[in-house]
Amino acid sequence: MTTAVLSIGSNLGDRLAMLRSVADGLGGALRAASPVYETAPWGGVEQGPFLNAVLIADDPALDGHGWLRRAHDFERAAERVREQRWGPRTLDVDIVTCRTGGRELISQDAELTLPHPRAHERAFVLVPWLAVDPDAVLTVAGEPRRVDELLGALETAEREGVHRTGLVLR
Repeated sequence: MTTAVLSIGSNLGDRLAMLRSVADGLGGALRAASPVYETAPWGGVEQGPFLNAVLIADDPALDGHGWLRRAHDFERAAERVREQRWGPRTLDVDIVTCRTGGRELISQDAELTLPHPRAHERAFVLVPWLAVDPDAVLTVAGEPRRVDELLGALETAEREGVHRTGLVLR
C-alpha cells in the first residue's frame, strides 16, 4: 500500500471548492482530511491569503510518480496556470511524502523530489498535517524528524500565521 501526504492550497476563485475537488477526487482512497486553515502567502509574492489543508490517501496502484500525475491532474482540472513561482493559483497540490511498506520513498530526479524539499519550513503544511497525524515523521537532510519538533523549530510568526477556519472538506 502506498500512502501519500498531500498539501493542498488555493487563493484564487472559490478556494474551498478547489480544495474540496481534491478530497472528492480521491474518493475511497482518502484516509484523512485536516481542518481547513487560512494562511498568508509564502514566498514573497504579493497576493491574497490561501486556504490550506493536508490530505492522507492510500492507493496500492500508485508510486511517487503516480501521485505526481494525480496531483497535476487535479491542478489541470482547476485550470491552474503556472506563470510565477509562488504566485497566486487556483489550486496547488504538493506531495509532501509517500510511504510504501512502512518505508518513506526517496526521489531526487528532475521531475519529483521526495520528500518535499521545503515542507519542513512551512507551517501551513506542518500544522494541518499534525491535525490528522500527531505522530507524523518527515525525513529532512536524510534524517527522520518528528513533525511536531519541526514545527516547534519554526519562527513564532510563521506558526502563528496559520489560522484554523470553521471550514471542512467533507
